[in-house]
Amino acid sequence: MSQLAAIVTQALFGSLRKNLIRGPFRAYFSSTAKAFVGDMETVNTTERLRELRRLMKENHVDVYVVPSEDSHQSEYIAPCDARREFISGFSGSAGTAVITSEKAALATDGRYFNQASKQLDSNWHLLKQGLEDVPTWQEWTAEQSEGHKTVGVDPMVITAPEARKLTEKIKKKGGAELVGVKANLIDLVWGNDRPSRPNEKVSVLDVKFAGKKFEAKIEDLRKELDKKKSAGLVVSMLDEIAWLYNLRGNDIPFNPVFFSYAAVTPTTATLYIDESKLSKDVIPHLGDKVRIRPYSAILEDSKALGESLEMEAPIAGKPPTPKKKFWIPTKASWALSLELGGEEKVEEIRSPIGDAKAIKNATELEGMRACHIRDGASLSEYFAWLEEELTFKQTKLDEVQAADKLEEIRSKKERFVGLSFDTISSTGPNAAVIHYKPERGNCSVIDPTALYLCDSGAQYLDGTTDTTRTIHFGEPKEMERKAYTLVLKGVIALDRAVFPKGTSGFALDSLARQFLWREGLDYRHGTGHGVGSYLNVHEGPIGIGTRIQFSEVPLSIGNVLSDEPGYYEDGNFGIRIENMILAKEAKTNHKFGDKPWLAFEHVTMVPMCRKLIDGKMLTPEERTWLNDYHQEVYDKTKGFFEGDERTLKWLERETRSINVIEFTLT
Repeated sequence: MSQLAAIVTQALFGSLRKNLIRGPFRAYFSSTAKAFVGDMETVNTTERLRELRRLMKENHVDVYVVPSEDSHQSEYIAPCDARREFISGFSGSAGTAVITSEKAALATDGRYFNQASKQLDSNWHLLKQGLEDVPTWQEWTAEQSEGHKTVGVDPMVITAPEARKLTEKIKKKGGAELVGVKANLIDLVWGNDRPSRPNEKVSVLDVKFAGKKFEAKIEDLRKELDKKKSAGLVVSMLDEIAWLYNLRGNDIPFNPVFFSYAAVTPTTATLYIDESKLSKDVIPHLGDKVRIRPYSAILEDSKALGESLEMEAPIAGKPPTPKKKFWIPTKASWALSLELGGEEKVEEIRSPIGDAKAIKNATELEGMRACHIRDGASLSEYFAWLEEELTFKQTKLDEVQAADKLEEIRSKKERFVGLSFDTISSTGPNAAVIHYKPERGNCSVIDPTALYLCDSGAQYLDGTTDTTRTIHFGEPKEMERKAYTLVLKGVIALDRAVFPKGTSGFALDSLARQFLWREGLDYRHGTGHGVGSYLNVHEGPIGIGTRIQFSEVPLSIGNVLSDEPGYYEDGNFGIRIENMILAKEAKTNHKFGDKPWLAFEHVTMVPMCRKLIDGKMLTPEERTWLNDYHQEVYDKTKGFFEGDERTLKWLERETRSINVIEFTLT
């Protein structure tokens, strides 16, 4: 084992752990995750920072970087990997902490400005990413390295491209270098209070849900390796490994994945996982086609793979180069890249598994349609119940109590496994916090005279859901109706889009924003994200938004994305509407360029809020779309409400047609 392998293995598999609450998939998602999500109160980080700075000095590091991600670049992480949250007190899913001997900065994007300003204590400076004259965290780090200072980071939690770019910025500012620190310093500060690494069981996803055998997926990958003359692919993204082998796990809250690595060559396929995690059906499922190796062996084996490459004969005194290189995804860790041999033996690429996973097969698409009908029925039942409790019974319910009821309703649906993320149940000004997370015992009572935003989703064996609805139980204000209708117009515009093959989500983003823009309004988040099939609710590489990466990958038939514009007034209210849409081939009168044209099919089946729609602001085409959508929602979900008079009446009321002549709601 190399020195770096030994260093990182010590950090990954050290014994500074304590037991984590165990439980089935649903219970783990709904309770354990919440225990490790910080509330909206400020956390005192003084002692934590003092101890970290002592360790930095011991390790000869002047600046220390703490990303949000784990060793697999996961967006959603296990409690044991919430290092950035632990050191900063900020619990949002995106952000990077940078600590010097005297300063500490937390960088995050517009979704979390409000939340971060409430959670960070006086030790921290908030870097609002994307705002004019605000440096990126990389720029701020480089500035702090001036004067030949050393920047440190755990090489397992930063990607090779990011490490390379950061090194360049440090050098340009007169810093010394970026070094991989021998152990994760945050883990050492955390000590015995750090949660243990999950060790949940892994099970097989039946091909009737996956739609394709894992052997066929590996064969497709090997064809790509052969086509591009690659020696193999090392995989670290957990959802890619789960998808490739048709396996699902329970190691990360809300995401049915498991800690593992994978390596595929023209002749071998290896899964790196602790064998104790495998349920009895996994070994027969994989058979002799997949070799099982310990999770901790990945670095040592990566080094061996790099050393096994056949080399070209040296020319004119130059060092020999490999005949083929290993593929490594751009999201793989710096440590993995170094163990494989670095740039000389590695070619960094966008993962071909990620690309393949994002294009759903016919079985997965049908599963998405089916699970969204069941899920939509659950949401209608929930909103009808909530309305009765708040307005007729005048029950006092807080945001978490309401979210618990929604989970209870969902859990009774066929093929339900768990939630796909923490329910954002938010009343009044809390809805303006884009990724608000209500905490049990420390959240607001729902105000029936204010807007209520509910962003929620579930995991089903046949698909993953993510739906947002904003509703009002009383009489909305004029600005609330106007803003809601502008957002609704954006949802409709994107839903109705027709575009040529090769178009990216970057190009479509303004369709959803245009109506807000005309009023000088906007929102600080993307318009849409990819969604997995009984996998992560946020799935790359596709998306709809202004991030540059969304311009690099065109949308394809079979992609599943969200359509979710919004509008937020800090301290007042927040509005978001979110539907899931599938990319499909469009039927057009012409085919300019002799290439396919694409359109979207919506699968979310939940009514829009009638009270918040200003019918006079809708065009005839938009009113037709809305009436057709509501008729579809009614037809597909009414069968779930036999004997449920309350929900059926609510559904009938919310899906009634808009009166085209009077331009008002009838």
